Parts: sequence; structure tokens; C-alpha cells
Amino acid sequence: FQEIGKHECYFINGMEKVRFVERYMYNREQLLHFDSDVGHYVGDTPFGEFQARYFNSQTDFMEETRAAVDTFCRHNYNVS
Repeated sequence: FQEIGKHECYFINGMEKVRFVERYMYNREQLLHFDSDVGHYVGDTPFGEFQARYFNSQTDFMEETRAAVDTFCRHNYNVS
């Protein structure tokens, strides 16, 4: 079992609007995702819904994930 996480940053109008999206895939099927515009994980499959509930219940983990807009996207803006 190998789950793959993919992180994406979307920049609209420079850094005026930044969106962070994290997707978890297995066998080319998206199980769950996080979208900073939504603010929490959303399950795309029954197993993904279970995982999303678990991730969303982890307060410290969710704070870090929500902060990724700044710590991951904005921080690396000049790199890309």
C-alpha cells in the first residue's frame, strides 16, 4: 500500500490570492484532499472520508496544514 500526497499552490494576481491544495492518491484514484479555500480535508471515497475525519480531528496537524498557504506556498513563491 503506497499512498501518494501531492501539494499544489495556485497564485492569482501574484500573491494577492494564494490557494494551497493537497491531494492523496492511491492507484490513480483521489482518496481525499485539502483545499485552503475550504479549510479542512474532504473525503472523495469512503476510505478517504474516514481519513478526512481523522485528519480534521487533529488540531495541531490542521493548524499546520492551514498555515501551509504561508509556510509552503508564499515562502516558495520566488523559487518557482
